[in-house]
Order: sequence, then structure tokens, then C-alpha cells
Amino acid sequence: MHPRLKTIQQKLKKPKSIATLSVLAILLLLFAFCLPKPLFKSPTSYVIDDAQGQLLGASIASDGQWRFPYNNSVPEKFKQCIITFEDKRFRSHPGVDVLAMGRAVKESIKAAHVTSGGSTLTMQVIRMATNHKRTFWNKLVEMFMALRLEVGYSKNEILALYASNAPFGSNVIGLDAAAWRYYGRSADKLSWGEMSALAVLPNSPSLVHPGKNRQTLLKKRNRLLDKLKAENIIDSTTAQLAKLEPVPDKPVPLPRFAPHLLQVFKQQNKQGKIEGDARITTTIKLGLQQQVSTVLERHHQVLKANDINNIAAVVLDVETGSALAYAGNIFHPGDVQLESDVNVVNAPRSPGSTLKPLLYAAMLNDGFILPNSLIPDVPTQIAGYHPENFDLGYDGAVTASVALSRSLNVPAVKMLQQFKYERFYDFLHKAGITTLSKPADHYGLSLILGGGENTLWELTGAYADMARVLNHYSKYNGKYDPADWHTPVYSVSSTKEKPELQNNGLLDAGAVYYTFQAMEEVMRPGEEMLWQQFSSTQRIAWKTGTSFGFRDGWAIGVTPKYVVGVWVGNTDGEGRPGLTGINSAAPVLFDIFRLLPVSRDWFDMPVRDMVKIAVCPQSGYRAGEYCTSPQLMWVPKNGLKAKVCPWHQLVHISGDGKWQVTSDCEPPQAILNKKWFVLPPSMEYYYKAKNFEYHVLPPFRADCVQENTNPMEVIYPKDGARVYVPLEADGQRGRMICNAAHRQEGVKIFWHLDNKYVGESHHLHQMALNPSPGKHTLTLVDSNGNTTVINFVVMDKEQ
Repeated sequence: MHPRLKTIQQKLKKPKSIATLSVLAILLLLFAFCLPKPLFKSPTSYVIDDAQGQLLGASIASDGQWRFPYNNSVPEKFKQCIITFEDKRFRSHPGVDVLAMGRAVKESIKAAHVTSGGSTLTMQVIRMATNHKRTFWNKLVEMFMALRLEVGYSKNEILALYASNAPFGSNVIGLDAAAWRYYGRSADKLSWGEMSALAVLPNSPSLVHPGKNRQTLLKKRNRLLDKLKAENIIDSTTAQLAKLEPVPDKPVPLPRFAPHLLQVFKQQNKQGKIEGDARITTTIKLGLQQQVSTVLERHHQVLKANDINNIAAVVLDVETGSALAYAGNIFHPGDVQLESDVNVVNAPRSPGSTLKPLLYAAMLNDGFILPNSLIPDVPTQIAGYHPENFDLGYDGAVTASVALSRSLNVPAVKMLQQFKYERFYDFLHKAGITTLSKPADHYGLSLILGGGENTLWELTGAYADMARVLNHYSKYNGKYDPADWHTPVYSVSSTKEKPELQNNGLLDAGAVYYTFQAMEEVMRPGEEMLWQQFSSTQRIAWKTGTSFGFRDGWAIGVTPKYVVGVWVGNTDGEGRPGLTGINSAAPVLFDIFRLLPVSRDWFDMPVRDMVKIAVCPQSGYRAGEYCTSPQLMWVPKNGLKAKVCPWHQLVHISGDGKWQVTSDCEPPQAILNKKWFVLPPSMEYYYKAKNFEYHVLPPFRADCVQENTNPMEVIYPKDGARVYVPLEADGQRGRMICNAAHRQEGVKIFWHLDNKYVGESHHLHQMALNPSPGKHTLTLVDSNGNTTVINFVVMDKEQ
């Protein structure tokens, strides 16, 4: 050929080669990006499993389908069944089975209509993902996309995509949902007969309808079993037995073992607080969850007779803070009036006295008190706030530990007044309490008696945190891990960070130890009262709480391994007589503890975190120079900051011991100097009636001058008090009862209101007064000339 003609020919071929390359590049790009991302976009059900992978509950997807999230684990039986039934060359073809396609075309031409599509499992995955209509063109597209799917996914992954998204009749999508809806158990527990029945359903999902097409489904199932036998996948005996099994009928309800936890998971997943898909493995133990629900149901049957309709409980593992049981309420979906759908575990409610252990521990930790420091227990009014004990009585003074074990309100308020409610408010936030959303001044001193709102979830978690700190103290060689303070969890976490240990924690181990010691002394209800007599009984530190108006009953118990929290009440806030923590919640608490492994092991005393000091046995404070018989005691290390005993003093007594004297009226050599435990008059007035070992100071002899000692004190009202005197039924203003205490028995007290004499008292120093609204002055004078003056304000109705 002429060279010029050859050059022209090459120039003509060049554009063709460029076009060919361009087409190939476009096809390659189409091949690379032809699959949708994500492959399946349909909404899924929310599913929760227990710690062993057993289904606790599930909710229907937003489009009305039972569609569990993608599961990459496919039972081997299903693999064998679906491949044998749908695509016997699945393991070898590249996504398109040319032989199956040719056979399908041949059969369709012979029958003059489409009898088989020849689609592989890979092509069916593409069809399910794209919802293509069945046309010739779409078939070519599916083949193209199937080839791409085979390139990017393994055979097992493609089988998992198929199993998770294939239709199984009615509104059931995916093998996992089908196994539960038709057989009531997970797919990995199905027999060959059951799995064969499910394997034939995606081919004709309309077969499963109550009372319809039962024989058709049975025949298809049995033909598959024959194929499995022919392929030597199962033996003849297995095939014969499998054919005797019934085919699925109408769908069965899914388990509802933890419906309220499912609510929590759905909400937190939607809010982005829980990472991952719509299925989660929880820390719940199914067996314990069922047992706890049974206990709640049994107690509910009794409580509802008193119109107490709701009850909730959680069980936490101390070491991890994981929920082992989560019963947000009783569950009676058919009875709307019970409002059993409300999850009370996470609902803010008034906690009653359940914050008192935290205050006790915080005060021990900061050196405000020692374990047995005496706390005043007298009528108290602080800025118009008038707390009262549950029994409406007073002890004058009680040790802090007894005040905690007996849950006395007045000492608790006195302790918070000393500690400062602002400091306690900040401490609670650091301890993980998030429900106190208003400023500290909004709650004031009422915070310790349930003036705020807390959740059972966070409070039980705080108790678990304290136990964890105490357990870890020895493990971490006297160090503290800030991460020990965290809210409870209900999902399994695979990551565990190395602890960042510090020398000090939010609460020291010594403070926590003495808190649990005091809580262990709480009187148990009913048959539990004699628990110490039985070696098989669990040692438990526990606390109850009752909200104002008998609306909430609480009980929280701690052991070195477990924490149990119980709430009883009505979700609408209705109070009921007898709805107290000790009567309604405590029996449930101990019934739940009986479900847990019993151990007499207890928390080790963290001596390393303590100091041994001399303590006054009467006052419970550090021993002073006038304390009698001080005792050495291990106390939290900040106990060195605690004040010295304020109530022991040196008293000068006459030789016969009957009188107080001074050097002005008695020769010094005749005076006895004696150490004496002396409480203020208001505390002494109540204390001496319940503590017979308490000795009242003798009075001063008539010829002796008293040394700046006032034996008289006004108990109510306190100086600066603001008092409201209610109107009586007849519209007249009522009377206020004023109280006073005097050290000397039988002495007269003369009462004056605004400098006007109103009466006298002898043994029981009380006076009924009827002051008008406004400022007033109350003056008391005893027969020895001692005078006490206080000022108070009576508020009118508008104030």
C-alpha cells in the first residue's frame, strides 16, 4: 500500500480507538458506581437482645414491616436450604447463572409465558434493593449490577443480605423476623423442617396466610426436603421426621421481656446518643429480668388493692454499672388506666430521703462530722421552713449514723444547713445527678427531704458508684479512678480504658465505708427484721424514701456486687395512705435480693484511707480536754478537721454534789471540779427523756452567782422566725403554740408578748398565743431572774 494511503487509514482508525476507550471507561465507571449506597434504605425494627443474644423485644418498623436490622450471621441450615432451592450453582457463578438463564428462556418459550426468571440469589438481592419492575431491560440491569455485587461482596455477605431482606409473607421481612414471627425463636434454633418451610417462602411469600395455602406450602417444603436428601445434605431419617413437622400458621407475638428498655433504646438511638444500628446487645440477663418482672407483678396484685398502680425496679452490677434487670413498670398494655407504658425508671420523681446517704458521706469526706457525731433533733424553723420527723417526735440529739439509719428529717436538715445546700447541690451534679435543673436556691434545705426530683436510674447508679469506689480502693492500691463515677449502662461495650488514677476522689473510701455501715443498720421490714440470726441472709446496706404526700415509695440496697433500686407509686402522682418506702418498696427490694447469689462477703474497711484519733463517746466529736473516757477510733482522714467536742465542760460542784457553786460562795478547797456532758436546754429537754444515762446539771445554790449561764431556751419559735398562723373554721385567726425548755425542774417561767404579760408555766413550758400579723417580741423570765428574748414575724395570708 502506498505510504500516504496507510497514513490516512491510521488517522481514520485513531478516532474509533478513542471512542472505544471512552465507551469502555464509561462502562467501567457505571460498573464501579452502579450499586446504590447504602444498598438497602428501608427502615428497620428496633431490636434489643440480652447479654447472651436472646431476644428481649422488638418494635415494628416505621413502614409497618417486621424487618430486623442486617445480620451478617446466617445459619448454616438456611444457607443449605436456600441454595438448594433457589440457586444450586450459587457458590460457583459470578452473579449470573448462564445455564439457569438459558433453561428459563427455553421453558418460557415452550410454555408460551414466563415460567421461571432464572434469577440467581445475587440478582434477587439487587431486585430487592432496587425494587425494579420485572421487565426484560431491568433483567439486564440486574445482571449487570449482580456482577458488580459479586466483585465487592463475598458469597457469605450476599447470602446475609438476602436473608436480611427477603420477604417472608404478610409484613415479615428477613429471616430473623420470620423465625420469631412464625416459630417464636431465633433462626439458629430452627429444625430442618422449619428452616425448609421458611426457605421456600421468599419464592412465594403470599403462601403464609392464616388458613390459606397450607397444602401448597407443605408440598413445596417437602420437595425441598427431598432435594436436600438427594444432595446428601440430610439423611432420610431427618427428612422423614422433618416432613412430620407442621408448617407455620398465623404469626406469633414477639417477646416483650423489657418493653420499657426498648423505649429508652429507641429514643436514645433517634437522638444519636447510642451509636450503631437499630439492634443492640444489652447487659440484661433474661432469666433475672423475667424473675424480677414476676416479683413486681406479685406485689402489684397486693398494692393495687390500695389503688397503687405502678412499680419499677432495676438491678445493677457494681463492678461495671451494667443493668442486669430493667423493669420500667408493670406491663399491662390492655389496661389503659394503669398507664403501665410509662417508664418510671427514667422518670424524675421526688426521692424522699434517698439522698441522705450521699449527704452523710459528703460530710464525712469533708470533715464536717465524724461517723457518730451528735446532731440536734429539736423543733426547727429556718427561714420559714419547718421540717418534721416522720413520727412527729424529737430525740433532742442523735448520732449522725443513727439519724441516717432511722431516716430522721430534722437532723438531716441540720446537717445540710451546716454543710450548705449550695455545696451539696454541686456535689450531686458531680455524682451524676442531672435532674436538678433549677438553681440551688430554688431547692434550699428541702433538697435533702425530696424537694427536688431524681430518677431511679441515676440514684441507683450513684449508690453503685459509691460501692465501686470502695471495691476499687484496695485494687488500685489506695488510688481513685474518676471514671468510677458514671451513670449506669445497659449496652455491652467492648472498649475499656485504662484507669487514670488520682490520690483523691469525689468521695474517699473511708467516708463511703461508714455510710454503708450506717445503712446496714436500717431496720428491715417484716420477716427480714431478724436477718442477722440467719447465716444465709445477705448483708445489705439500704435506704428507703417517701415523698411528701405519700406519692413515691423508694428503696435502694447495696452489696459489694449488686445494687437494687425499687420505686412504687402512681405515674399520675396520686398519693395513697401507706405508700411509704418501708411498707411498699422495701419488701420488693428484699424479694429481688433473694433472686441474686447470696454472699456474706462485705466491704473491706479501708484503713489505709483512715486515721485513728481519740473520739468523745458521748458527743461523737474529737475528744476535748474535758471529755471523759475518750476512745480511739478509725475515722476518714479528713476527720482530723472535725471540731472538738463542744458539749463537755468543767463544772464546779459542792461537796455533797447537789449544787453548782462558785468561789464566791464556797471555799475553793471544798469545790469539786467535775467533767460534765452538757447539752443546750432545747436539746436536753428531749434528750434526757430518751437517754437515762444523761445527767442533768444540778442547779446553782441560792447563795451563788451564776456565771453567764442561761438555763432557759425557747424551742419554738426561733429567733428571727417567720410564722404563719392559719385561720380557724369560724374565720378567726388561730393560736400558735410556743415551747421553751429549762434545765431546772419545776421552775416557773413568766411569758411576755410585746412586753405584755400573757401567763406562766411550771413543768411543761408551753404557751398558746394569738399574735396579729407583723413583728413581735417574746420575752421569758424565770423565777431566778434569767431572761431570754426572741423576735419573730407573723405573716398574713397574702404573705
